Parts: sequence; structure tokens; C-alpha cells
Amino acid sequence: MNDKIKILGFAGSLRKESFNRALLRNAVNLVPDNSSLEIFELDGIPPFNQDTEKDMPEKVREFKSKIRGADAILISTPEYNYSVPGVLKNAIDSASRPYGDNPFDGKPVAIMSASIGMLGGARAQYHLRQIFVFLNMYPINKPEVMVNFAADKFDSNGILMDETAQKLIGDLIQNLVDWTRLLQK
Repeated sequence: MNDKIKILGFAGSLRKESFNRALLRNAVNLVPDNSSLEIFELDGIPPFNQDTEKDMPEKVREFKSKIRGADAILISTPEYNYSVPGVLKNAIDSASRPYGDNPFDGKPVAIMSASIGMLGGARAQYHLRQIFVFLNMYPINKPEVMVNFAADKFDSNGILMDETAQKLIGDLIQNLVDWTRLLQK
């Protein structure tokens, strides 16, 4: 196959200096030549309201369109209160509705996370995997990319300085590309 694998990435944080947004920006430089990574910002997706799911807000329509146009998904998520941030869950809920119109269906997906804590967002990743079951997504299992103590691993410009984390992200994206190609056969 000659076509590039199109990966859509988004972060489960709205904070401008978010380590997870920085993780995605760093991932752009680790994408293999046979693929591309577009980052979508979740800012502006309103709280999900089932009353508006058939006439959804423009930002949600745009998100759904980007998901449909992608071959694979890359999510970078912080962990809030042992789980997925509300912003991320809201965006996923909004894009996957109405029932029967789920652009995530059958998409390969990879997760990475950064956190100031010791576990690096592990619990949020596991909760996301539960969500993927209902969405019928195909997650990459290895490597698990959990950047712990993130405040010590990024410089003041948001550049990831940790070489081990950089290698793991590169491996994760390569595995996502390979998995996507396998699923496309």
C-alpha cells in the first residue's frame, strides 16, 4: 500500500500548557514516513445533550468528520480522579451519537498519557479501553506509554526530554500504523 496512514490525535485536556497536549505535539515528530498525524483540539465542544444530537453543534460535526477521515486514532489523556477527564468523555460521547452513527466504529486506536503522578495516567487508560469496547474500536496493547512525573520530563517549551518516553511513543505510533495496515487488508 502506498497511501499514508492518516492518524487523528486529540488530547483529553483543555489546558494550554497541558503535558498531554505537549505529548501530542512531540508525537508529530515521531510519526513514520508512511503516515501523518493531525491534531484536533477539543476546545469548543459543548456538553453533550441528547436533545441536540440530531442537529449537533458545528464543532461536533467537524470532530466526527475528522474521525471518519482518519485511518487511526491517537489519544493522549491525563487522569483526573482515577479516570478519564470529563472533557474527553464528553467529546467521545458527543461524536459517537446518535446511536448508529458512530465514526469510531472499527477504528484502530492507541493511547498515551502524561501525569505529574507516579502512575502516569494508567487508570485513565484502562477506563478508556472499557469505552473502546462499546465503540467497537481496536486498541494497541503495547507498548503502554505512561509518562510519569511529567513536570520533570518536559522543558519549558513543552519539548519531551525523556528519551525512553520518546522511543516508546515512536514504537506506539509504528505499532498503530502496522495494526491499521493489518486491519485494512
